[in-house]
Amino acid sequence: MFTNFSEWWDGLNQLESIFWGMAIPFTTFFCLQLIFTFFGGDIDHDGGADADVEADDGIGFQFLTLKNLIAFFTIFSWVGIACLDSGLSNGLSILISFISGIAMMFVMGGIFYFLGKANESGTLKMKNAIGAIGEVYMEIKGNRGNIGKVQVQVQGTLRTLEALTDEEENLIPGMVVSVVDIANNNILIVTKSKS
Repeated sequence: MFTNFSEWWDGLNQLESIFWGMAIPFTTFFCLQLIFTFFGGDIDHDGGADADVEADDGIGFQFLTLKNLIAFFTIFSWVGIACLDSGLSNGLSILISFISGIAMMFVMGGIFYFLGKANESGTLKMKNAIGAIGEVYMEIKGNRGNIGKVQVQVQGTLRTLEALTDEEENLIPGMVVSVVDIANNNILIVTKSKS
């Protein structure tokens, strides 16, 4: 098939050349997207799912994103090529290709939506620490004299978090404390526990 590319390309009809013209670059982008996803990179710069995660709102259902459009054109073009090779008419090939591309967009949107929901429970929400009882891990000086550390159970996991105190006395390691508030920069405000 590819012994002489120019002859092969010239032998394609107009619709076949459109499908092949989309299949080659979009398949390349799709493969790069998979590689970047598996190795921690990201080529989706439309502020979609990543912006939702940074805002700590979870990932909403994402339909019109760069990733989904790449998936649409990849599936659209390859299904179109397969339909034409099977002898289907141009109109039917385009229709089946379009439906397949839209289905792929819904599948990818659903995958990212459910992955976001699965990860949502693991996201630390500092407000959940208010009222928790913990233990001083690193000394916290009175009157917000320094940022120390406490070990406190939040969302079912023991965590070591930065803390301040408004009390006069220093809170030394091993002392039991209660979380009473959260400072603007996600630092716990603790007080000596009454219990």
